[in-house]
Amino acid sequence: MRVSRRRGALGRRLLQILGFALLAWLLLTAVPVLLLRWLHPLTSAFMLEAAAQAALANQRGYHTDYRWVSLEHISPHAAIAVIASEDQTFPYHAGFDFDSIREAVRASERGKRLRGASTISQQVAKNLFLWPGHSFVRKAFEAYFTVLIEALWPKERILEMYLNVAQFGDGIYGVQAAAARFWHTPAARLTSGEAALLAAVLPNPLRLHAERPSVYVLERRDWILGQMRELGGAGYLREVEKER
Repeated sequence: MRVSRRRGALGRRLLQILGFALLAWLLLTAVPVLLLRWLHPLTSAFMLEAAAQAALANQRGYHTDYRWVSLEHISPHAAIAVIASEDQTFPYHAGFDFDSIREAVRASERGKRLRGASTISQQVAKNLFLWPGHSFVRKAFEAYFTVLIEALWPKERILEMYLNVAQFGDGIYGVQAAAARFWHTPAARLTSGEAALLAAVLPNPLRLHAERPSVYVLERRDWILGQMRELGGAGYLREVEKER
């Protein structure tokens, strides 16, 4: 009888500890995500990781170029370019594009290289809070933060965050820094061609260069421009604005 009571007390104690741990985890993760709905991040996990790697490699000339700018001061061409390139169902999904995921899995099963199927929301979660890699643990955290971001932020904020923290070159983060470094212009004045070039390097901004584009980057730019036109250009952004 005493053993049974002790086991019952121990079980209740474990449940309490688990409950407190779960509450603490939610507070530690959900509160920062909620605050970032209004506050601009000072940095991101990817920026910190890249700076740490540069320091370990003794790259003395490395520095992080990150300049926040609000969405209304970013060219609509830049916004529609990243949507056309990365996530054409962005205004409509809840964080995950399951059709693209299925297509990627089927292509992999046919022996093709596994391509990415991450939405803009997933990329924001990864860039802000996580680390590079393809482990199941990291993907699980990515899914968790994606759900939080979609639940707590409007679509406009997600797009604004992505345009500001996405990497466009070695140490270059956000369209404002990229536009200034590559074309000596603010993000608000990016042309459709320049915006498409920036979107074209997103799959691998350390190997692909917007300021000196390869044939591949130029072909990808032209494809993105075609997709931007098919989506209806900047008018497509009204679908994002509806999600305020």
